[in-house]
Amino acid sequence: MIKHLWMTALAALFAVATAQAQETIKIGVNEPLTGAVAASGTYVTNGARIGAEVVNARGGVLGKKIELVIEDNKSNPKEAVDAAEKLILRDKVPVMIGAWSSTFTLAVMPKLVEYGVPLIVETSSSGKITVSGNPWVFRISPTSEMEAVAFLEKLDTFNPPIKKVDFLSVNNDFGRGAAAEFAKALASKGIKIGVTETMTPEATDLSAQLASIKKSDGDALFVTTGVEQVTLVIKQAAEQRLTQRIITTGGAFPDQMIANAGPAGMASYHILFFSPWSADKAKYPDVAKVYVDEWNKKKWEFAGLTEGFRGYDAVMTAVEAIKIAGKAEPDAIRQALWKTKLHGVNGDIAFIKQGPEGKESGQSVPNVYIVMLKEGKVTQP
Repeated sequence: MIKHLWMTALAALFAVATAQAQETIKIGVNEPLTGAVAASGTYVTNGARIGAEVVNARGGVLGKKIELVIEDNKSNPKEAVDAAEKLILRDKVPVMIGAWSSTFTLAVMPKLVEYGVPLIVETSSSGKITVSGNPWVFRISPTSEMEAVAFLEKLDTFNPPIKKVDFLSVNNDFGRGAAAEFAKALASKGIKIGVTETMTPEATDLSAQLASIKKSDGDALFVTTGVEQVTLVIKQAAEQRLTQRIITTGGAFPDQMIANAGPAGMASYHILFFSPWSADKAKYPDVAKVYVDEWNKKKWEFAGLTEGFRGYDAVMTAVEAIKIAGKAEPDAIRQALWKTKLHGVNGDIAFIKQGPEGKESGQSVPNVYIVMLKEGKVTQP
């Protein structure tokens, strides 16, 4: 009798759990929440949380609430693969967002084909991601090539003009790819290429690389890495009295340097894909305002908005595709992503085809901004 009651109770609990699962539509989130690039991954995840809250406050999608299933990839490509498999096999998510670093995303991509689940790439910039023939990939962030080409249009904002550049990049697909694309773009304008240095993602002492760069006669240093290292580079460059203007790529912003400003007179430039300090100048200010207001209500770091929007826009993209598909099934969502068009915090989100015919990946064409950080204040030069 007791055994029968126990089995009945278990069956009831399973039925409730199943019913609850059917009442929500899951979106997997695969981000670095611990490890070398945890700050950036946390910003993106927080943006995704806001996106889900906004969607649910508006009634959800297809009559159901959105449920984010969040996995920490621990700033490690193997962990990113494990996180993806957990989301797909255990949690049965029909679509995922991730995985921040190009190296993490490239590691995950074979699993998308193996299991047939689409991934909305919110941050990764390596050109390999959308030209390798993976039809389950849809990227809303710019490639390094797109970012470099957009930067060329803003060269005139620098006075004195840029004549010779050096590079300091994290030693992975993200960093090496950005350095290569920016070098190619800048060289096409007659700008000389000087020293190129790399650093491991976890490195905190960058004195050797900066000493090498200091010997160059370049007038601009392009830095590509996560927000933690960006902050270290700027501070250590000031300590070593580098004369090169520092320009960061990839959308990372050293938010700590607003509250704890660098030396008097020191300025750095940052290529971003959303500028919360001038949200009213975004292509769709009403969309940007919703995101910024919700972020500020939570009293999160204001500068985190520069990367948090990626998670927000990714959730909105997934939700729009689910709405178009009419059901939360992976292949239906994949097909719907090709028809998806929406106004994001960054601007228009829609996908063009990249890669081999018949196996194209989707690539959106985002907006690019440049901001200057000087003595704790941010302006657009």
